[in-house]
Amino acid sequence: MKQIVVLSGKGGVGKSSITASLAVLLSKNNSIICADCDVDASNLALVFGVNEENFVEWNFISTNEKARVNTEKCVSCKKCVEVCYFNAIKWDETKNKPIIDDFSCEGCGVCKLSCPEGAIDLVKVENAKIGYGKTKFGFDVVSAQLEMGESGSGKVVAEVKNFARKKSNNSDYLLVDSAAGVGCPVIASVSGSDYAILVTEPSPAAFSDLKRALSVVEHFGVPFGIVINKYDLNKEYSEKIEAFAKENHLNLLVKIPYSKSFVKALIDMTPVIIFDAKLKGVFEKLAEKVREKC
Repeated sequence: MKQIVVLSGKGGVGKSSITASLAVLLSKNNSIICADCDVDASNLALVFGVNEENFVEWNFISTNEKARVNTEKCVSCKKCVEVCYFNAIKWDETKNKPIIDDFSCEGCGVCKLSCPEGAIDLVKVENAKIGYGKTKFGFDVVSAQLEMGESGSGKVVAEVKNFARKKSNNSDYLLVDSAAGVGCPVIASVSGSDYAILVTEPSPAAFSDLKRALSVVEHFGVPFGIVINKYDLNKEYSEKIEAFAKENHLNLLVKIPYSKSFVKALIDMTPVIIFDAKLKGVFEKLAEKVREKC
């Protein structure tokens, strides 16, 4: 199974919409499964018309730990308070013992290592839930949601991809919709991919973030191509991005014109190529090029 990741650097450039329409086209001749790896704000299933209530199952998972204090072993040395980088350990003056703030604790384990009495342990916590829904297009979409106040999104992304592989039944493609930015969730999304699609738009912010996203993809040695969405909103800047691609021998896959149908399709919870047939041609070209690369 080939893993294709769609990322952007900057949010709001149409990444999830493009992922959904590409998935619909790829599914016509290939077996696929989708993985929504924006676990902090998952919404790919909604683009396919799948509500949370329509998911086949949700299961809580644990990819993170929290510190816990054994007050009987604690000798009140305050070393844990001193070493906590996240200020997650407060001191109870009344009891003369440390108190762990779960919302601030990142489970890094420094307090455990520094405790001379071994009074601090790390315990697993259920920090996310994961599940899958069936789309009306004949393939599943796997999604996860990080619990409020919890951390470990990069590890949750890895679990989403593993879950999707198990559910895939030897599908041809695993299509990964990454989060925006270049942080842990994006790194986890790109890792292990066979091909990357980098989506940008003709604006200084999107162009700058495209370069940052490129650094992540190139670090993992993943072949990639670029998609310029809404290219005709600023043709001068689109030409600047094209010139950058040409100078650096980067593959420009397609340029997608601006269309209000993208927003209307999201409101309708429908992939844009289903909502507006006029956009089908450019997406068919994208799907064809992706098949050639994978």
